[in-house]
Amino acid sequence: MLLHGIFPPITTPFYPDGRVYYKKLEANVAQYSKTPVAGLVVQGSTGEAIMLSDQERRDVFKAAREAAAPHKVLIAGTGIESAIETLRLTEYAASLGYDVAMVRTPHYFKAQMHPLNMATFFRAVADRSPLPIMIYNFPGATGYDIPAEVVMELSGHANIIGIKESSGNLEKIRQMVEGTRQVKRTVTVTEVFAAVTGRMLAMEPASANGDVVPVGALAGTAATAVQAPPKFKTRTKEVGFQVTVGAAHQLEPSLQLGAVGAILAFACPAPTACFEIYAAFKEGDHALAKEKQQRISEAAKRVVADLGVAGVKYAMDLNGYFGGPVRLPLLSLNAEQKAEAERLMAGIKN
Repeated sequence: MLLHGIFPPITTPFYPDGRVYYKKLEANVAQYSKTPVAGLVVQGSTGEAIMLSDQERRDVFKAAREAAAPHKVLIAGTGIESAIETLRLTEYAASLGYDVAMVRTPHYFKAQMHPLNMATFFRAVADRSPLPIMIYNFPGATGYDIPAEVVMELSGHANIIGIKESSGNLEKIRQMVEGTRQVKRTVTVTEVFAAVTGRMLAMEPASANGDVVPVGALAGTAATAVQAPPKFKTRTKEVGFQVTVGAAHQLEPSLQLGAVGAILAFACPAPTACFEIYAAFKEGDHALAKEKQQRISEAAKRVVADLGVAGVKYAMDLNGYFGGPVRLPLLSLNAEQKAEAERLMAGIKN
């Protein structure tokens, strides 16, 4: 699966009493589907996944999947502390039609999270997962930073296709890109080199008779059924181990180092502003990419890194999405913080 581009890790809307506000979730997803983002991450850190029950996670997966446009890649945040629970949630996401599972590093027993533990965990999940796996490293939240050497070792697993690296360590990004160059894989893409999702393929009826065409109807031989090709044209693209990043204020330098995309909390309130940096870089206009980067850097760093999920949600409220409240023990912004967010976001609209 192609992971190139910008992916907002969508928030989970709540009513004031803390219940999940599914209608607002669906509205946000439908709105993101009209933007130039490559896809959506559901139940990442910005989605307050750790605050939800198992049933709520499943219900959020289902609601987001039903509201998302078929051409948007859907990445499910399925990481839980144990391999067996991670696999159970991953299998559920696969049953809904998600394209990729993003699995955060286990971290509760930090003293025992040696390289062998981490490598064994990800191999065990990847061996049995029905979805391709992205490693998710977020030491700012977990207190654990997976070593680049472990990532490079895991990059050789056929079902581990990339990483979301949210440490903010540019040298580590360079090291992982350089250390995984030997990984060569081929993915199916559209004629314009966009990702082909499973939902796109599922929507393509091969004929009036259903999903298969009798060979006999094509060649005058026995009617053995074969899978018909999709109606839209596809091609292949060679990709390596796909390194994506999680810091919007470092997007342009990360792309310069070889990152192929980004999963950005700042893309929740400002998806187009983040995409413009990526698009300018891909078009070779590095001066414009730097200019677009400078435009959002202060807001991205302060709203996301400092004000956290509450800051992201308030910025969404300012930009036409539903942000709403956070779940305790997180607190919504106070009046002074809101005024600061309003100032930072004033020139960043979508």
